[in-house]
Amino acid sequence: MNQQIATLAGGCFWCTEAVFARLQGVVTIAPGYMGGHTDSPDYKAVCTGVTGHAEVIQIHYQPEIIDFKALLMVFFATHDPTTLNRQGHDTGTQYRSAIFCHDEDQESTASEVIQQLDNGRYFPNPIVTEVSKASTFYPAESYHFGYFNKNPYQPYCQAVIHPKLHKLEEYFKHLMK
Repeated sequence: MNQQIATLAGGCFWCTEAVFARLQGVVTIAPGYMGGHTDSPDYKAVCTGVTGHAEVIQIHYQPEIIDFKALLMVFFATHDPTTLNRQGHDTGTQYRSAIFCHDEDQESTASEVIQQLDNGRYFPNPIVTEVSKASTFYPAESYHFGYFNKNPYQPYCQAVIHPKLHKLEEYFKHLMK
């Protein structure tokens, strides 16, 4: 089957990976970094905010099963796209909301979805999600891969990720594996 790539930043990559790993048509997910100005960033450097990178997930998905627009609807429903450089208590540019587009179709779809959500007043404030061209993807350190599945009882996972998974199940059960 055909595969495409989507790269999304919705705050902590532990959260976004846990959500998207549960969707039909998602083949692989890699947490990592994108959108900065230094080569070969690592977690410690990215967390300082000085590299300019966002924590992202790079998703390989089958568009015949789940399309880019459906991925974006899950993305917008499972994080706050209206807060600049912040997700909950996580603050800094590394936690910004961003869609890194791999082609013009993704860029057009992202802009259309944002306009539809803003026009429909889906959120109480305007969406501030950055839409830009994908740049070099730097995979995160190995201990970040599958973090939630390895640490479901860690306090951060309990407080932040579990509510996102409940929202996923409530609104997108039809898209789940």
